[in-house]
Amino acid sequence: MNEMELYSLWCENAVDDPDLQTELNSIAGDEEAIKDRFYRDLEFGTGGLRGVIGAGSYRMNIYTVRRATQGLADYVNKTFSEPSVAIAYDSRIKSDVFAKAAASVLAANGIKVHIYSELMPTPMLSYAVRNLKCNAGIVVTASHNPAKYNGYKVYGADGCQLTLGAAEIVLNNINNVPMFGGAKYVSFEDGLASGMINFIPQSVIDSYLDEVSKQGIHTDLVKTSGLKVVYTPLNGTGNKPVRAILKKIGIDEVTVVPEQEYPNGNFTTCPFPNPEIKEALALGLKLCETVQPDLLLATDPDCDRVGIAVPSDDGYQLFTGNEVGAMLLEYICAERTKLGTMPEEPVAVKTIVTTDIAAKIAEEYGVKLVEVLTGFKFIGEQIGFLEEKNQENRYIFGFEESYGYLAGSYVRDKDAVVASMLICEMAAFYRTKGISLIQARENMYKKYGVYVHTQSSFVCEGASGMQRMKEIMAGLRSDTPSVIGGLKVTRFDDYVAGTSVDTATGAKTMLTLPKSDVLTFKLENGASVIIRPSGTEPKIKAYYTTTGASRDEAAALEKTISADFAKILGF
Repeated sequence: MNEMELYSLWCENAVDDPDLQTELNSIAGDEEAIKDRFYRDLEFGTGGLRGVIGAGSYRMNIYTVRRATQGLADYVNKTFSEPSVAIAYDSRIKSDVFAKAAASVLAANGIKVHIYSELMPTPMLSYAVRNLKCNAGIVVTASHNPAKYNGYKVYGADGCQLTLGAAEIVLNNINNVPMFGGAKYVSFEDGLASGMINFIPQSVIDSYLDEVSKQGIHTDLVKTSGLKVVYTPLNGTGNKPVRAILKKIGIDEVTVVPEQEYPNGNFTTCPFPNPEIKEALALGLKLCETVQPDLLLATDPDCDRVGIAVPSDDGYQLFTGNEVGAMLLEYICAERTKLGTMPEEPVAVKTIVTTDIAAKIAEEYGVKLVEVLTGFKFIGEQIGFLEEKNQENRYIFGFEESYGYLAGSYVRDKDAVVASMLICEMAAFYRTKGISLIQARENMYKKYGVYVHTQSSFVCEGASGMQRMKEIMAGLRSDTPSVIGGLKVTRFDDYVAGTSVDTATGAKTMLTLPKSDVLTFKLENGASVIIRPSGTEPKIKAYYTTTGASRDEAAALEKTISADFAKILGF
């Protein structure tokens, strides 16, 4: 069918949600608007679905959710006997509606559903899957995207996002499901009445918080440290669990940003509810001027990422995800070593785009550092490999540059609840030693060297966006730059080809990681550029690393490299 035929089909059949009919009527005769909604299906990638909320096959709505869930149901029923699935959802527009739509399809397919009775963080979905011994999990969230987006992430029985193989099976199933009439479903109320849908009990939430608290190292000194915190959940799911865990470890002085305390899928105070972005923290930073805390914490809407700001000589300074992750790794290694609680042959995990300072920290403490592809599921996968050998206690910490951290093996995704707890504990510990977090960071750089890491995103929206992204990546492979920002490219890694090329000698070695659309340019002086298309958004991401004798020197070099690379990409 062409776009106009699909549009007519939706006008006739999309009757279960009045909002969709209103939208369809409003775009009658607007060919461009119709094309944008129907020129393709919303793609089920390795992480699931993500897209703009609205009417059409290229939108997040109850029909695309039902269709995806029928594909998942077919996979689960074929793979497991007496299957069950856990479901969670965040504060976004229609998240609860989509979660109930998914539950209704699963129940109609004879699959028992365990769903949270209110919005919950993504890591608590991972925990519920494992705790309740479910065969799969669904969380309805678009993480830190703007308000117009929502998404649908699928998890396996291990609590990790679905593996590539399983995701491919689900995708094939989805492709065989007609948009209308293809998905079985019952009403949510009938599912509850029949016992096929059940609310997850409070005991699971309490058990999760207990597991989080076990990851503490010096929680005994937190209560008397005098630590003062300002916290913002950015109108998302973190409000209850983060405050609960901070209270549990003895932090009583927590001031919540009032405008961002309660769930609000419109995110009216921060159009981009992303703790990586300073604008999202504006209200928190303003409140800090009055409260004068030791720390500002900000979790994203589904509470799997956390950002911080700390007092400095010129106001409150934001730390990057690389800095926080490296500092947590150093803190965990140093203090567990001193206490004698470090496991034999400890393991830490980071993604390939995450700071190289982690390698130096790991070497200092005799920790095996494992590098994986971008995506926290690959960190979770490494924990699973250890678990298969009954060695999951060897895992001490994993992190990625995009503000995702995890200590402990109780979940298999990044967890801003445990990260918030450990960050506060680390700050309290240093406070008792008379050391600020600014000083602790400088001490780390003095010990291991100065690293500056930044990221650029190049947006490629619309029908032509995907094609442009493919052309950019193909161009870099066929016409590989030899110099970026005045520095020679010394090594070129192509994770699709699985090869690493020494540009001086032409010598080629094979990469051991799975194939992925990622390119790495290693430069002189320890610098690097890594580029990959986003798996969930219409953009290409570039990651820059520079080193120097000082932060200013490394930052100046980063500006030169990033500006030149943007020109190479044609932006």
